[in-house]
Amino acid sequence: MRTWLKAAIDYADQWLECQMRLTRQPGCVFAVAHKGRLVFEKAYGHANVLEGERMTPRHRFRVASHSKSFTAAAILKLREAGELGLDDPVGRYVDGLHASLAPVTLMQLLSHGAGVIRDGADAGQWIDERPFADEADLRVALSEPPLIPPGTRMKYSNHGFGLLGMVIERVAGEPYGDWITRNILVPLKLDETRPDAPFDAGTPVARGHSAEVPLGHRVIIPGDNPTNALAPATGFISTAADLVRFFASLDPSATQGLLSPASRRAMLQRQWRDPHATAEGYYGLGLCLGVADGWEWAGHGGGFQSAKTFTAMLPGSGICFSVLTNAIDGMGEIWSDGVIKILKTFATSEPPTGRARAWTGRWWSLGAVVDLVPFNDRVLVATPSLLDPFAAANEITITARDRGVISLSGGYGRHGEPARLVRDRNRTVREVWLGGSRLVPEHRIKTEMKRKYE
Repeated sequence: MRTWLKAAIDYADQWLECQMRLTRQPGCVFAVAHKGRLVFEKAYGHANVLEGERMTPRHRFRVASHSKSFTAAAILKLREAGELGLDDPVGRYVDGLHASLAPVTLMQLLSHGAGVIRDGADAGQWIDERPFADEADLRVALSEPPLIPPGTRMKYSNHGFGLLGMVIERVAGEPYGDWITRNILVPLKLDETRPDAPFDAGTPVARGHSAEVPLGHRVIIPGDNPTNALAPATGFISTAADLVRFFASLDPSATQGLLSPASRRAMLQRQWRDPHATAEGYYGLGLCLGVADGWEWAGHGGGFQSAKTFTAMLPGSGICFSVLTNAIDGMGEIWSDGVIKILKTFATSEPPTGRARAWTGRWWSLGAVVDLVPFNDRVLVATPSLLDPFAAANEITITARDRGVISLSGGYGRHGEPARLVRDRNRTVREVWLGGSRLVPEHRIKTEMKRKYE
């Protein structure tokens, strides 16, 4: 593993710990793979806050729409075997469809360009008011026409991927879950992944949690309901470790994978731009595609009643990571964006010189917490409470062993003022001064606050 990557993962770990405390999230698991090999995994918080059950990396999550990437890989694998073509009309494989839906191609379904309804006329399955659709229910919905003309824009559809699951069953001649397990999960040794609930007896499960509002406290959301005919869209159960191994195998530059490099490239090809979003985003074939701080990523998120999750690989880099959270207001996707920005900061910066190495650690004052992160002969003053901890970070240029100058700051900051370290008799750094502001370790700020205000 590259030196900068290890340093970046170490800092991402510290940043996530701070984010967990500040956002009061129940639990999280973070995993990283490099060139298909798991190099880091860690659990934070609780799998069940009401019972005090600590989270572990082995806890299973409902990873919801990650399922679409597995389904897309299955379609591409059947295509490689000559069993179907991406331009084939779906009506060739599934009968009973509306006359205007039957000509829609598998490519359009995979890319959310078919115009199919998202979750049906009643989406109560997402708030535990009704079961997920079985095949009979799904067929009723698919007997209706697409809501917008196919091939005109991106329109995300869980029902569309349920239809792709029906295609796989017709072509393979066996249930979707059986074929996926035998042809995708087993070859990749994804032993902690299965296509749908229920959970096996004895399996550690990350229980879901509501938000703290409106009740003022979290309640448990079990998240153990089967998704039936919509498993190809949202049913999967997995761990962060399994997800990074799977998505790493979809990188066209990966040396090994179930799919050919050509099929992997096809999955990453931009098919649609999200026409109404706050950030630039695209969809390929069963993969979300985006750009964070100039770095392209490919992966998928998932939102179930019990979890918010996200997995991203950085094509060509060999890096893939997953952030899984077990609350309906979870931060999986948001934190993933921060992880990418942390990775880029470390990848584009030189390692610290001898004098800069002492400028490190987390430091507190009454109104702020900062992380000193050294690079070359400078130090970035990161803010771990931010979703991008290095956004507009102040910089310190080292001038002597324990002396520096704030060489870059905003107009309201301390640009040009001195920075210094204060050591105790054992030469351990005990204080950091940034201009006229003193920062201390967390245990000291706790003591000072109790003395002053309690």
